[in-house]
Amino acid sequence: MTNSGARAIVVGGGPAGAATAWALAGEGVAVTILDRARFPRDKPCGEYLSPQASRVLAAMGALERVEGAGGAQLRGMVVRAPSGDVIHGQFAASHGFRGFRDRGLALRRTTLDAILLDCARAAGAEVREGAKVTDLARDATTGRVTGVRVVERGGAERTLDAELVVGADGLRSVVARRLGVARSARWPRRVALVTHYRGVAGLGEHGEMHVESGGYLGIAPVGGGEANVAVVVPVARGREIAGDAAGFLERWIAARAHLAPRFVGAERTTAVVATGPFASQARRAWAPGAALVGDAADFFDPFTGEGIYAALRGAELLAPRAATAARAAARGDGRAADRALAEYDRVLRDEFRGKRIVERIVGTTVAFPALINRAARALARRRDMADLLVGVTGDFVPAREVLRVGYVLRLLGG
Repeated sequence: MTNSGARAIVVGGGPAGAATAWALAGEGVAVTILDRARFPRDKPCGEYLSPQASRVLAAMGALERVEGAGGAQLRGMVVRAPSGDVIHGQFAASHGFRGFRDRGLALRRTTLDAILLDCARAAGAEVREGAKVTDLARDATTGRVTGVRVVERGGAERTLDAELVVGADGLRSVVARRLGVARSARWPRRVALVTHYRGVAGLGEHGEMHVESGGYLGIAPVGGGEANVAVVVPVARGREIAGDAAGFLERWIAARAHLAPRFVGAERTTAVVATGPFASQARRAWAPGAALVGDAADFFDPFTGEGIYAALRGAELLAPRAATAARAAARGDGRAADRALAEYDRVLRDEFRGKRIVERIVGTTVAFPALINRAARALARRRDMADLLVGVTGDFVPAREVLRVGYVLRLLGG
């Protein structure tokens, strides 16, 4: 597509940034991705992609490569409550809703991110690695964002100009903070310890969540005999974690009789990395000259494992409006640019409103053993209800299906 003369800078080269840059390049916008890391790089993440994430990957031309990279294909989710009750939910079920695929995917971020960045490059985006964005540049009169301050290789700092800056730089987004829109929730606040193991016993074709009093453990096969393993606990336990994250994680697993035997003989293959606290949402996903996407715009809790799909879908919603905003800014029409970005903010909130309600209900329930035990008893008996809930977390069953009064009453009835 012919370049429109508009320029955009995307801060962050993860799924949100790569997908946004890919789509903007397709709209004829000159795009540069800036990321402080050098790829391939690891990233603490659940590494799970819902069935609907495959639709966006297919549109990008990445699905075949992702599937060929050896990632795991997941049929659904298994959740164990503190009581020992186990919930089984399948993506392919009898409720009548179908996703783009009947399975989810799980793949190491070192591989996934490289594939998505290749897609962005192929579309025409420039990728600059080792480029640390430190601040935003603004118009002295209007305050509109006009670019970024960046420290590149060699330590030289300079300003890069653009009609639009997209913050796709994650949970602790520099762009969101500089815009003054970052906001953290007071509760629940959790941190995750993420690593990989080879040889965990009993892995199957499901992602697993093991809820305990005071935290939970996620296990997801990611291909090649490896599993993503993450322990999530309240932020108050930070002092215990500091200085010995690996020891904390290993002790946490060893103290659970139903989990410890599965790790006997298993080999940890990556460092244990802490991330969080979670529960953050920007007050709005735009400001004049800038927009936020992915975790920079909204992240609640990793229990439902939806970060990658939200990043990819958010990029889909942003790109056409961002292209309109960049072209309007290039011709000096700030009002039209602002309207386009404000529209993105509205459609983003509308798209995920129901899902966010479900996530907050689930996140709250997980914090109280009595609540999760009651819900687990009901869902263990009613496979149809479990399949609906897993379909919502898989992004293809509308959230309203589990927010109906009848569903909630059956759930709380235990």
